Amino acid sequence: MNMKWLLIALGAIIVLFAGFFAFNSYIYNEKQADTATDYKNAEYIIDGQRVKLEDGLAEIEAAPGSASKIVTRYFGNEVIRDLNGDGRDDVVFILTQQSGGSGTFFYVVAALNTEDGYIGSEAYLLGDRIAPQTTELSQNPNHQNVIVVNYADRASGEAMTVAPSVSKSVWLKLDPAAMQFGIVEQNFEGEAEPTRMSLVMKDWTWISALYEDGRSIEPNQPDSFVLSFDEDGTFSATTDCNGVGGKYTVSGNSISFGEMVTTLMFCEDSKETEFHQILENTAGYHFTSRGELILDLKFDSGTATFR
Repeated sequence: MNMKWLLIALGAIIVLFAGFFAFNSYIYNEKQADTATDYKNAEYIIDGQRVKLEDGLAEIEAAPGSASKIVTRYFGNEVIRDLNGDGRDDVVFILTQQSGGSGTFFYVVAALNTEDGYIGSEAYLLGDRIAPQTTELSQNPNHQNVIVVNYADRASGEAMTVAPSVSKSVWLKLDPAAMQFGIVEQNFEGEAEPTRMSLVMKDWTWISALYEDGRSIEPNQPDSFVLSFDEDGTFSATTDCNGVGGKYTVSGNSISFGEMVTTLMFCEDSKETEFHQILENTAGYHFTSRGELILDLKFDSGTATFR
């Protein structure tokens, strides 16, 4: 009798273990996209929904019986890189999705090139009606397989009808096991290597200015002041009111701005005058390990911080 109950108990345990592993296998498979011979025909997970591309396009009904369709399209901006160390080139790129309204949502996805074909990742949302610029591999020596996505967005509070003009960047790293992107934060010590940084490497957003007399100035609208340098010695900037452009001259760590031209629209409570004064009084610059550009003002009178 004891042997009989022992066998029954063992059988029950075996059934429980089999059920447990079968359930976990089911959950794992549900989270994985199907494989494909080409990443433009792979399956991706967007906002929890599986989307299977065919030649870079997918169309599904927005709702059963609805005439509206959710349209997903390959956009581009590819980065080719072995993301999981298996010796095969994988790919990161941008998709767009429209669901019948005025919105166009931009997503970053990855496709791992496996023995069985391409496996698509979960999508990372960049935003609605943004303007993608470049997608590239991070040049930070402390980064491994970190993808930098640069794009233009609107300033906080701007209507969606306004053209994107505020430069932004996001640093993403794929977890090959979970097939999800994680954000690599930039604002901590040791993240950037100042000796590898340059004025033309990105667009610089004005964060604040600190003066020797203790005064501190910050833009009223975050991300509204963006400074861009070109290799031909010209610069341009957007502000919370007007645009400005001109020339800059660099010698070592010294820099000066000149021949500045600006539009003349008046905006109440704008910090544009203070921004112009910063440029006019800049004497030098340097970079920090936090990834910041610091403009040093004349006579050691203060500094302005850009990121």
